[in-house]
Amino acid sequence: MRLAQYVKSALPKQRGFTLLEVLLVLLLIGLASGYVVFNVFGTSEADRLKQEAARLQVLIDMASDYAVLNQQELGLRIEEKDNFYQFMLLDEEDRWQPIEEEEIYHKRELPQPFTFDLNLDDLPWQDDDRLFDRELFDEELSVSDEGVEIGNEENKPLPPPQVLIMSSGDVTPFTLTFNYEPELGIDSPSYFVLVNEDIPPLRLDGPLESLDVQ
Repeated sequence: MRLAQYVKSALPKQRGFTLLEVLLVLLLIGLASGYVVFNVFGTSEADRLKQEAARLQVLIDMASDYAVLNQQELGLRIEEKDNFYQFMLLDEEDRWQPIEEEEIYHKRELPQPFTFDLNLDDLPWQDDDRLFDRELFDEELSVSDEGVEIGNEENKPLPPPQVLIMSSGDVTPFTLTFNYEPELGIDSPSYFVLVNEDIPPLRLDGPLESLDVQ
């Protein structure tokens, strides 16, 4: 009997949670849940659109550095109809290929409900000889895919990029407008315009409520 009492007294005493501790745990859970909900649902469509535009802005700047460091001619293919863009490189056989080694340059589809529009007209082309110092980089081949047949066969060349990223660090001029145009609801349209006039870094304008205010 005395042994049992000794063992009982030697064991650590267990107690339940107090009401204050339970309330504190519930408060922490509530704050954590609120933080998650805010981050998931608190971002507006305009903010998401800006993130997409800023992502491409940074990638093009990085690709320009990559082209210089590796003395590699790169390009950016923008498919407005299919809503994606893809970085490319010119291989030793003068054929455009996707960049496979670096995952950040892989094909990226613009999420719904966003779209973009590429403009290559009415832009300052400075020092054409510097931008197009190789026969392959003539203006017709580089910025136009007219006459290129797109097929599923592996031996067919990919359509050329509309934007060239030279080993000199130059990037051919362009503007790319990112659009958010809601059909219903209380949201207002939002636009961001990515601009390159000659040499990176690129400029990102927006948010714009209308393209008329550029």
